Amino acid sequence: MSFKLPLYREPDFGAEPFISAPDAKTVSVTVPGVAPENFHATTIFPEYIKIAGRWILARESRMDCVLVLTDNLHLEVKEFRRLQPGDSVIVGRTEDASEGIYVYPYGFTRTEETAETFAFRTGRTRETSYSRDYDKLYELLQYEKENGYIVWVLGPAVTFDHDSRSAMVSLIEKGYVYAVLAGNALATHDMEGAILRTALGQDIYTQESLPNGHYHHLDVINQARGIGSLNQFAQDGYIQDGIVYTCMKKGIPLILTGSIRDDGPLPGVISDVYEAQNAMREHLRKATTVIGLATQLHTIAAGNMTPAYQVIHKTVRPVFLYCVDISEFAVNKLRDRGSLSVTSIVTNIQDFLVNLMRNLIS
Repeated sequence: MSFKLPLYREPDFGAEPFISAPDAKTVSVTVPGVAPENFHATTIFPEYIKIAGRWILARESRMDCVLVLTDNLHLEVKEFRRLQPGDSVIVGRTEDASEGIYVYPYGFTRTEETAETFAFRTGRTRETSYSRDYDKLYELLQYEKENGYIVWVLGPAVTFDHDSRSAMVSLIEKGYVYAVLAGNALATHDMEGAILRTALGQDIYTQESLPNGHYHHLDVINQARGIGSLNQFAQDGYIQDGIVYTCMKKGIPLILTGSIRDDGPLPGVISDVYEAQNAMREHLRKATTVIGLATQLHTIAAGNMTPAYQVIHKTVRPVFLYCVDISEFAVNKLRDRGSLSVTSIVTNIQDFLVNLMRNLIS
């Protein structure tokens, strides 16, 4: 395997403007959940704060949060809702070290590389060739299987086809999945496939609609609610294959978060949005690769909670983020929301998963 992690180059803090930069300022929170004026909002990139003459890297980050300086000079990234009176929040709106705050997006790139001012086909569309992207992803996942934490964000389209559903199961069984983030629909239609071999009433192999098929997913939800938990549902033998079943069998965390339009929902779906965010964040803060498949809102949510880097054993490494969808709008939307480190692939999600499985497993 030829994959190697890009090396991180720390800023030269022995040079200007870092030497003469002042220490960053802090202001204490007085109202729960309310940051002081002029708070510094975090980005997806590595951020260094000058404290007592020393530049300190925020070890965990996510965009649109604030930095709190703890008593032991540790930088904690906090959502506004978690701020408490007495928290010392870093303040300052510049990011060039002039206020003791430095945002550093160039650690994994060569700054001397410049792009052409005019070039064709720089976007990511259905006309883009993704052959090299696939090759890089195969190598990355083989590396991450042993050295990283791979989080998958799955939409229900993964379960609509027999082959893509089977491919996702194989990836879980072979160790390429550390956690799955999804919604009510993914689990519902996966279990519908396990019990009735349909998804939204369509045969997952022939795609034929069955009589009264529109009841299938509702019957599955109702049956699972009667049992009380998905773990028990699997243990009682109601499902014996599929994504939910394999996650239960392999002990892979399956985080199901609700939405306004959910049917049911299934037992275990987190309906409180902030509890759901916390549950997703628990795995995204450990993630080294995140792959979002055919779910625009869940992928954007995950992307906005995922930094561009991780600090592992004092080594800074990149976090790889993929967004895969048949819609050009969906894959470009994540880039528009600030997750600039994303690799977008416009393709049929079923073909994508089957390609992955064949190249990684068979």
